[in-house]
Amino acid sequence: MLYFLVFLNCEQGKLRLSKIEGTQIAISDSITTDPEIESFIKPYRVNIQKDLDSVLAYSAGTYSKNDGEFNSALGNFMADVIYSEANPIFKSRTQKDIDMVLLNHGGIRGLLNKGNVSKRTAFQLMPFENSIVVVALKKPQIDSLIDYLATQKKAHPISKLKLTLDKNYNVVEAKIKGKEITNNKTYYVATSDYLYNGGDNMNFFKPNDTLYRLDYKIRNAIIDNFNKLDTINPVIDNRFTQIK
Repeated sequence: MLYFLVFLNCEQGKLRLSKIEGTQIAISDSITTDPEIESFIKPYRVNIQKDLDSVLAYSAGTYSKNDGEFNSALGNFMADVIYSEANPIFKSRTQKDIDMVLLNHGGIRGLLNKGNVSKRTAFQLMPFENSIVVVALKKPQIDSLIDYLATQKKAHPISKLKLTLDKNYNVVEAKIKGKEITNNKTYYVATSDYLYNGGDNMNFFKPNDTLYRLDYKIRNAIIDNFNKLDTINPVIDNRFTQIK
């Protein structure tokens, strides 16, 4: 914790800033708890902990973002969650469907451990306040997106995009919802506001035709999906692969 002192001078009836001094005060176990403050906070803490730990679903196994080379069961699960939860919202507002989802490998910050799944699990997977946006892209931007994935050689989570590389990391197949990518179509790509703004060097989202902000956090989409499931059992599949 930083503690600041502000010094003011009074000149001709006016206050002027003359100096600011600061010092760091370490927060440790040596600082005693104020019983009155603790008594006030305790019921709120208990209710929050109870809410975070309430069981929503069950995970059949333990899943990590590092389980696969180009796609992981956990990454696939999260990308598919964004599609299933965000698409009805997007369609109700625009009468259009989301065409594909792209998240980032680094954005997954925890494991999906075997056993009971709760809201706390969602906070562990996605501790950031990232929100879902949908970006309208044409083929040149989609091509840049695909080139990015091929160059990165990483399991960035995708949904509804099928991508195949040869042994030299050249793209040999790229389809969205099972169809070839064409010049005369606008593609609606769901992603996070962080990536839309260039996070992880994903600079292909700009320029674009239109940006739609759903005002829906990724973490909330995960929680909503947990509430709908009984057992979570995602798999590594062929959505992003390399021909050896």
